[in-house]
This record gives sequence, structure tokens and C-alpha cells, in this order.
Amino acid sequence: MRAVLQRCTHGSVTIDGKIVGEIQQGFVLLLGIQTGDTEKECDYLLDKVLRLRVFEDEAGKLNRSLLDIGGELLVVSQFTLYADCKKGRRPSFLAAARPEEAIPLYERFLAKGREQGVSVQSGVFGADMMVSIENDGPVTILLDTEELMAGKE
Repeated sequence: MRAVLQRCTHGSVTIDGKIVGEIQQGFVLLLGIQTGDTEKECDYLLDKVLRLRVFEDEAGKLNRSLLDIGGELLVVSQFTLYADCKKGRRPSFLAAARPEEAIPLYERFLAKGREQGVSVQSGVFGADMMVSIENDGPVTILLDTEELMAGKE
């Protein structure tokens, strides 16, 4: 799984002119799921996201997590995070999981986040969405479970 994590002061997803998900302080997370990803990658990535210390403490140091600040999470499915641009000018998306494989993991990510007590909003899987992000900092981090979990088996 891959995630582009953006610390924000506001984020929203709009479909056909209607806001379907909106948060204030927290993360807008663009989530890509690749063929072969499992619940293990899903749970690992969620834990990393919720506990990543990139919010400022009283001293102005990036020392607090989303859980520490009571922040919100806006998750947007993003198969294009698995674009392969090595050949030609048109990206290949063959590494991205098909919907029948990706949707259950996407829904698990959302549900497990809510189980942790986090306010989780989302876009609609596969929909044409307009995503608005007021990036705070800006702080933008790329997380890839393939790299994060290497050697942890």
C-alpha cells in the first residue's frame, strides 16, 4: 500500500458539487492499494499514520501524533499512486489492485481508523472526486508498506 499523507487545517472531497467528506485539523490521506496487498499491510499502514509524530508540541517540535491531538482523517482512494511511468508517456496502472481486491482493504482501513476513535471521513471509491487540501506546513509524507515493512517478516 502507498499513502501520500498531507497534514492539513482543512480538507474536503466533493462529488458532483456536493461535499461527501470534510475534516478540519488532521491528515488528508491519498491511499493506493496494489495487487497482493493484505490486511497485514492495511493494519500496519494505519498504525503508522495514526502514530506518526508530525504535529507540533508546545515547544514547536514535531512531536505529536494524530491520536495525540485528536485530529481527523480524510481518506481518498488513489489507484494512480501505482502508476508505472518507466516506458512511454502513458502510465500503466497494472500494479494497482482491481476494485474487488482493493475495496475491502479500503473499507477496512476506514473502519479500523474509526475503531481507534478517530473521526474518519472519505471519498467514494472509484468516483470522480474534487479534493481540496489546505496543507499545513506544508507537511507531505510518502509512506510505502513495501519499504516500511522490508525485513520485518
